[in-house]
Amino acid sequence: MSVTAPGRPRARGGGRPRRPDPDRRLLVRARRRITVQVAGAISVVLALVGVLVYCVMLHGQSASAGRELAAAARSSPVAHPPPCVWLYELRADGTVLSSPGAPAALPALTALGRVSSGGGPGLTRVTAGGRDYLVHTRERGGTIVQAALDLRYQAAERQRLLRTLLGAEVAGLLAALLVGQVVSRRAIAPLGEALARQRRFAADVSHELRSPLTRLHTRAQLLSRRVRGGTDPILLIDEMDQLVDGTRQLGEVVEDLLRAARFKQLRGPFGPVDLAVLAAELAAAENARATLRQVSVEVRCDGPGEPVVRGVESALRRVLSALLDNALSHTGPGGHVWITLSGGRDTVLLRVRDDGAGLDPRDAERLFTRFEGARFGLGLALVREVVDGHDGTITADGRPGGGATFTVRLPAHRPATAGGPEPAWHRYHPPLPG
Repeated sequence: MSVTAPGRPRARGGGRPRRPDPDRRLLVRARRRITVQVAGAISVVLALVGVLVYCVMLHGQSASAGRELAAAARSSPVAHPPPCVWLYELRADGTVLSSPGAPAALPALTALGRVSSGGGPGLTRVTAGGRDYLVHTRERGGTIVQAALDLRYQAAERQRLLRTLLGAEVAGLLAALLVGQVVSRRAIAPLGEALARQRRFAADVSHELRSPLTRLHTRAQLLSRRVRGGTDPILLIDEMDQLVDGTRQLGEVVEDLLRAARFKQLRGPFGPVDLAVLAAELAAAENARATLRQVSVEVRCDGPGEPVVRGVESALRRVLSALLDNALSHTGPGGHVWITLSGGRDTVLLRVRDDGAGLDPRDAERLFTRFEGARFGLGLALVREVVDGHDGTITADGRPGGGATFTVRLPAHRPATAGGPEPAWHRYHPPLPG
């Protein structure tokens, strides 16, 4: 419960640089990979659609130009051709009559000669004067008529279409990246939650098992020393009983954690729990550790009422254990720890006070926040979660060098009236990993 320096909460685990999180790197890589894959798939689809549109336009231009030239060569007068089309007429005397403004590089003499020698109508692509033309040549009323279309207009339309498709592809790629980001975040979110639950579960297990294992180890060491020192085994029966009780309580903690991991929600029926009994048991269990640290632990009951609450005994035992462990860990040799219980009609107060190094009151609330890698902040965060699950509250108070006090308020147990119905059993949902 103390701090390493004034003004710094003891829940914070020092100023060590944070290590890179491998799970976070894994999630980032997976999210990037999904984003690239989604964006790539959408871009490929857009590119295929663009190619299809371009091919359809190209085919449509060719078909439309062929129909327009055939119609002009079949019926349009040479002096008044359709827009963008020029007509040439090869007369019997060998002269060529052309439309006003027709290119001088035309007509295509090869196509005229083929039709005049008995060939049928034909559509030909020719290059004359550095430009490409599409010409349709046929016989009409004893004369050879050739209709020509400058292909640069169609090329200009295709260029405009290509620029439009390129812009649409770029915009589509940006939109695909955005969609890929959204999809990847939603796809990775369950994995991130699972990894967070795994980390939290591991942290909770390490903290929940630390206190009972420390007590068992200390008591086993003392018991081993007394046995080797020749102490009468009869005098060690009480020590053995406490060791057995410690292993049983450790088994309860392990069972709760395993059930929470298996079913995602540990359900325990609420029943009357005497906090005075729990406090006395834990004080006796921590006696060996307190003796080694030269710290005295005192349990007191104030007030007229009994400190009996309604809750889950194993969970409330862990609350008391965490607060007592926190007090012992931050109280120096010659210090004192007081556990005070006050029973009331509606509320039971539990106070764990020590005269250790204390804490900064401005940082009291931060003690109950989970800090990444913090040791004591995690335990107090778990305590608050259990207390909240019992519809209670917990506060911290103290000052640097003047000790600290943790106060827990829990609803008092109300026994059923004679002849009345038993109170309904509630379900306690303890803190779950993640």
